[in-house]
Amino acid sequence: MRISLVGFGKMGNILKGLAEEQGIEIASIIDPIAEQATHAEISKESVAKADVCIDFTAPDKILGNIEKYCSLGKNAVIGTTGWYDSVEQVKKQVEETGIGLIYASNFSVGVNAFFRIVGEAAKTMNSLPEYDALAFEMHHNRKKDSPSGTAKSLEKILLDGLERKSKVVEEKLDRKIEGNELHFASIRGGNIPGTHCIMFDSEADSIELKHTARSRKGFALGALKAAEFVKGRKGFFTIDDLMDKILGGGDI
Repeated sequence: MRISLVGFGKMGNILKGLAEEQGIEIASIIDPIAEQATHAEISKESVAKADVCIDFTAPDKILGNIEKYCSLGKNAVIGTTGWYDSVEQVKKQVEETGIGLIYASNFSVGVNAFFRIVGEAAKTMNSLPEYDALAFEMHHNRKKDSPSGTAKSLEKILLDGLERKSKVVEEKLDRKIEGNELHFASIRGGNIPGTHCIMFDSEADSIELKHTARSRKGFALGALKAAEFVKGRKGFFTIDDLMDKILGGGDI
């Protein structure tokens, strides 16, 4: 497999190292300012040799990048977050142009196992109304979106699973929270790679489900698995499609 790395920050560097360890060829590195970049922008020339483009850029760039992948007929792995209001638009573009694209709020296999655990826990708690649900996430001080894409995914999982919760509150509360509201707080500071915690709390005790990333390596490993999955495929995929394949024991 040959990949183009689009965006060469910390994730791009980690992806490059892991890809080389696994014998995956780096066809190009595309970044307007990185010293190791082979090209400054996405073009027919810069992605010519790539089977898959892996994109970890910025929310304000990603929709334009996806348009380029579609027009150039290149399959893509999208790790950039902050664009999910445009999912239906992107899905239509992908299906019309016949490329393969897979996206995730978080490509860590561990995080996606965590999503499924939280979903099962939420369903369990429907029979235990004495437990209230709340959540928080923490990230480093350079993260550009808040709440995180992972938090947004967890919000949806909890609203889908908990019958007594119908609304998420992300901002500061200067009032009593309503019974149907789920408070999901965000904290930014330091060098935290990413921590997400779901709590079910009662007068008697508290249950915590927590995922803490030790490094960005887990995200990079998952992105490479996603690239292997989407190579040669046509269609619009999510990380759930990849996880179904992994957990079902099928070949990626």
